[in-house]
Amino acid sequence: MHDIKWIRENPAAFDKALGMRSLNPMADTLINLDKTRRKHLTLAQEIQAERNQLAKQIGQAKSRGEDASDIIARVSQSKKAQSHAEDAARTSENELNVMLQGIPNRPFDDVPVGADESDNVEIHTWGDKPSFDFTPKEHFDIGEGLSMMDFERAVKISGARFVILSGALARLERALAGFMLDVHTEENGYTEVNPPALVNDETMYGTGQLPKFSDDLFRTQEGYWLIPTAEVPLSNITRGEILETETLPRRYTAMTWCFRSEAGSAGRDTRGMIRTHQFTKVELVSITDPDSSVAELDRMTRCAENILERLNLPYRTVVLAAGDMGFGARRTHDIEVWLPGQNMYREISSCSNCGDFQARRMNTRCRDKSSKDTQFVHTLNGSGLAVGRTLIAILENYQRADGSVEIPLALRPYMNGLEAITAHE
Repeated sequence: MHDIKWIRENPAAFDKALGMRSLNPMADTLINLDKTRRKHLTLAQEIQAERNQLAKQIGQAKSRGEDASDIIARVSQSKKAQSHAEDAARTSENELNVMLQGIPNRPFDDVPVGADESDNVEIHTWGDKPSFDFTPKEHFDIGEGLSMMDFERAVKISGARFVILSGALARLERALAGFMLDVHTEENGYTEVNPPALVNDETMYGTGQLPKFSDDLFRTQEGYWLIPTAEVPLSNITRGEILETETLPRRYTAMTWCFRSEAGSAGRDTRGMIRTHQFTKVELVSITDPDSSVAELDRMTRCAENILERLNLPYRTVVLAAGDMGFGARRTHDIEVWLPGQNMYREISSCSNCGDFQARRMNTRCRDKSSKDTQFVHTLNGSGLAVGRTLIAILENYQRADGSVEIPLALRPYMNGLEAITAHE
């Protein structure tokens, strides 16, 4: 959510930020709505003050034994006029809030200008792409060849965009999640959380999924929403609270199933595990004071990159162009892992600094012990990593000519010492 006071004071900067996202100027429209709201509020307050004076006159007239019926009639009219003014103020406020809720966050000034992913800027690469003396396969051919990745039976059970993993591949997914959580909790200072996967409207609103992106979500008949990412419950842990600045940053991590309807993705990644309705992800969330969020984004990105380095998976990191960023982000770093079967990099983590955009929705503030003044916290989120896509990357980067897959050294303790997955495992 945007701060209308900031927009009033910085209309040109606000419109410039919208322009970075290829959106039309909106500051004047928002400011005029706010003017109308404040005008009606002022009128209601003036009417209230006038009625207070009339009430005194009624008492004075009665104490003198005079007829106060005219004054009483004016009081009755005053109440109606105040009610109309307050209704008009609420109407303007609701209209303003609806508009503000639908406007994406302002990119930082140093975010690349551009409409889509073609304008993203590479800032870091790591690792050597593997070379093969055979034509590398894509992950679904490898998984099906091992008889441990079943899409046909998943369709029978659930429908399209689901998968069944079994045997060593199921264990590999579990191993990856455990490995990631161990690194993030034991070395990177994150607190592990096991949050609910079903959340209410307020929680989805707090991180910006509602009302704009309801079509991308799954909703139960009881009114709960299935989380699209653990960012949603983790960021809302402190919703409505005032945190002591000295206790920040708060860093949370969780391994959860994530659920997405993939609305608008028809025809994209229809084969395999790249884009499914249900997937496993280890999420990272940080809640910081406003001065620390820029450095925290770099730190979070390094935490995610380090997982790929320990697995010896080549990757690159890019800064997203303004037009390619998510709704709530001010700056986003995408980490893309190399997939030999596709001969291209694919996103495996997206780390974003949301500034105070989500905090305003969640009303989460912080303050120093020495001060009564509060300010909105900053929130950050990132994948640390998408577990299914990491499994895909291992299959494609560690594949062998005979169809088997080598296990990265870092994961072997989590696989009971298994060195390779073969069709017989």
